[in-house]
Amino acid sequence: MTEDSEAGGAPFIKERLYFATLRSKPRSTANTHYFCTDDEFVYENFYADFGPLNLAMLYRYCCKLNKKLKSFTLARKRIVHYTGFDQRNRSNAAVLIGGYAVSHRHPELLLVRVLMYCSVDFLFKTMDASFGNCTFNLTVLDCLQGIRKALQHGFFDFEMFDVDEYEHYERVENGDLNWIVPGKFLAFSGPHPKTKIENGYPLHAPEAYFPYFRKHNVTTVVRLNKKIYDSKRFTDAGFNHYDLFFLDGSTPSDIITRRFLHICESMDGAIAVHCKAGLGRTGSLIGCYLMKHYRFTAGEAIAWIRVCRPGSVIGPQQNFLEEKQAALWLLGDSQRSQKAKLEERAVHHLITTMDDLTLNSAHNSNSLHEVRHTHTHTHTHTHTHTHTHTVPLSWCVCFIHQSEAVDSGPVLTQGDKLRALKSRRLPRPATTGALRYQTRTRTSSVSSVLANRGRLSFYHLA
Repeated sequence: MTEDSEAGGAPFIKERLYFATLRSKPRSTANTHYFCTDDEFVYENFYADFGPLNLAMLYRYCCKLNKKLKSFTLARKRIVHYTGFDQRNRSNAAVLIGGYAVSHRHPELLLVRVLMYCSVDFLFKTMDASFGNCTFNLTVLDCLQGIRKALQHGFFDFEMFDVDEYEHYERVENGDLNWIVPGKFLAFSGPHPKTKIENGYPLHAPEAYFPYFRKHNVTTVVRLNKKIYDSKRFTDAGFNHYDLFFLDGSTPSDIITRRFLHICESMDGAIAVHCKAGLGRTGSLIGCYLMKHYRFTAGEAIAWIRVCRPGSVIGPQQNFLEEKQAALWLLGDSQRSQKAKLEERAVHHLITTMDDLTLNSAHNSNSLHEVRHTHTHTHTHTHTHTHTHTVPLSWCVCFIHQSEAVDSGPVLTQGDKLRALKSRRLPRPATTGALRYQTRTRTSSVSSVLANRGRLSFYHLA
């Protein structure tokens, strides 16, 4: 291999950082430093799924790469992140270095490069965290655009991210929970009536979550699976609790979707959502919120949720989100437009009132009092509405016979199997040494060129 071809592939920083696919393990030279992460950052699969890698691994990769780029001994060398021809490793490696590009160093140009490189060399169809045939293809572009959009909306901050906390709480024995939107949505595995270990699987009672929920301002719990625990255990502790049951592995009805969105839009504080494993049904409804309020595409929403909580959104739930994307975008646009008009009217009314104040000082005092009184009344009403808001009983029951919504015995569901698989995982040791993210993140929008490029079939969970 010649010196020029050594750094072949995708140049991320000219004469400095490259991404390459090689058939054999290269040896570093005086001018080039090679490194590979295929055996360092390994996806923990449920079934045939193989990615994307989780948020902690992306963070550790960025720290590792920053350390290399700042290294005095590597200052005059080309740095080549290489991977082999295994499609799973190549997919994950592409998202790692592409994720770095999204948050650093001219993301538009770098993403064009990595996508051009990837589109020539590989096209994937992959499986999700369930059995079945592929029905949805998640692409490299979906993953990178999902990460970019999450950064743009402040869902993830490299400077503030606590990787140790993430890795601690994602483990089944420590709660099996992940933030999808910090301060808004927490996805977690469904609680049980009693904290215990059953058949080697740790189960947690509602009370086990109370300290964490209170510390992180979680005010509301939404349950999507059968009634295994008594909801009064949450409500008696001061949390709002809602039941929106639909079958494990299925998709929510329009009624359930609308009610979930309404609850999320009405509540102050963060909302903890769970089904059995906190993956399929949980990810599907949170994905609806991301599409409506942040204009994520279905692929971007699925990708970001899986980066936060691997294995989320399963089988037909992926196609469900794709089918609902246009309607949710339209609903969100309409709601934002109406809100903007109301705010404009409020500002106009306030300006008119202030103009009146300058014309008549005797009238000014009364007008100002009325404005303040109205504002206080509105604020109080809104505050009271938020904390005492109750969804009609039909919303909680969702027109499902009571026997279907209550735990009826030891029948293993998809959620049970996924939780059992997850509980068998061993802790992964940190491999990147001291972690300190020093490079300022940048979240410039990807150019429209990317939106029109062919999609790389990637990370399908069928």
